Amino acid sequence: MGGTIRNLAIAILVLGIIGAVMGATFIGIGAMRDSQVKAEMRAENVTLGNLGVTGTDADKVIDSMSTAEKAANTIKEHRHGIAPSYKELLGDGRFDPTNPKHLSYSQAINLENYLYLGVLALGLTSITMASGAFMILTGAALVATGVALRKLAPATP
Repeated sequence: MGGTIRNLAIAILVLGIIGAVMGATFIGIGAMRDSQVKAEMRAENVTLGNLGVTGTDADKVIDSMSTAEKAANTIKEHRHGIAPSYKELLGDGRFDPTNPKHLSYSQAINLENYLYLGVLALGLTSITMASGAFMILTGAALVATGVALRKLAPATP
């Protein structure tokens, strides 16, 4: 019986260590990608003021989930000022790249999508890092359980 409990304790210890290592990996990859996305956004050097946002936020460079979402929502409002929807922009016709209204609308939707993609990417990196932290805590709990179980296991003769 003692050997079975010892084997179980070792298995739990190994799972705990694997969980903690995986958690650290998730945090590392999440932080690296978070930093990469923010650096790419900063490199564009677009401020909220460039998009028509006024007030205290106007000088903020778009490099976070909140500024990217605010910028994307602003562009969406501007785009809807051109036409409420793509279908209504075109009417019964086709996209005409020589039509300034069509071109402005398509550029706005591209920038809007870029910013929403940034929001999505930064949200995903946050979730990845939070999952990694949970894995580390779970791994630590498993290691502690394995150590306690190993100490409680009866000695084998």
